[in-house]
Amino acid sequence: MSAADWKQRPEGGGFAAIWLIRAIARRGGRLLARSLLWPITAYFLLLRGPERRASRAYLRRVLVRPNLLHVARHIHTFASTILDRVFLLSGQLQRFDFTVTGLAGLEAQLARGQGVLVLGSHLGSFDALRALATRRPDVRVRVLLDKGHNPAMQQLLDTLNPELARDIIDAGQPGPAIVLAMKEALDQGALVAMLADRAVANEATVSAEFLGDAVRFPAAPWLIAGVLHVPVTLAFGLYRGGNRYELVFEPLSDGLSLPRHERPQALSSLVQTYATRLQHHARRAPYNWFNFYDFWQTHDATTVHDENPGHGRAPAGDDGAAVRRLS
Repeated sequence: MSAADWKQRPEGGGFAAIWLIRAIARRGGRLLARSLLWPITAYFLLLRGPERRASRAYLRRVLVRPNLLHVARHIHTFASTILDRVFLLSGQLQRFDFTVTGLAGLEAQLARGQGVLVLGSHLGSFDALRALATRRPDVRVRVLLDKGHNPAMQQLLDTLNPELARDIIDAGQPGPAIVLAMKEALDQGALVAMLADRAVANEATVSAEFLGDAVRFPAAPWLIAGVLHVPVTLAFGLYRGGNRYELVFEPLSDGLSLPRHERPQALSSLVQTYATRLQHHARRAPYNWFNFYDFWQTHDATTVHDENPGHGRAPAGDDGAAVRRLS
């Protein structure tokens, strides 16, 4: 499965599996629900060949000689974070032990009186970053997600936490609307969080070295940051086993500016910085990598250009078009 085809791969289990996990987790508790993770792991290990092969291909980059047990642990880590979403999204943060680093830098950015664009990845649990509410309950978190990509998870969120669901910025809407919604949230002092490691077919991308090979990362997050001139922080929510999560915030810029004549070089530098930090944390927590497809296939990506023909003159329209299908 190529990098551009990840959206076409069906989510494992669908509505029935997700709602079964929810029912067991809410009625029987997290301990009972965790006992079901090994059967779920076995299902993926035995019946989901593309994910199993993708896991092994990735693990070869971070471990010396990965075997089937390593793949099983990788899948089990993923299943653990999916289960924990039920509790994290319903606000049961007291169930978990969070270690937080880099918060002072993020607070310094917030002290400037403007919102912050938080860029994450499919490394670890992005939902774990909601633990920030225990340290800064005054800060609103708005997450950019494509509601149509996983309707079962969206319905689960609507049920568990309707207020949180309303704060989602839908990445499935037209690009200019996405950028305007993000600007409004940032102007109100919110944290706007989005994932910056997956590109979709025909999306503008930037190449960077990552775990031994060139990978194409989406350009849209950086173009948006440049248009809105907002502070940017990298964030990682690493699952450390049991009920333990490590949250890492790494301020990157107090306000990006991407002049058109310098844009390709500036984008290349920014994306490489992001890729380097992503690689660092992937090596620190190798089983937290949750891109279960061939992340290093790049033949179907589109390189970012200095001009964006056909999208009009307005900056929000140009760069908004690049985020039309982000998730």
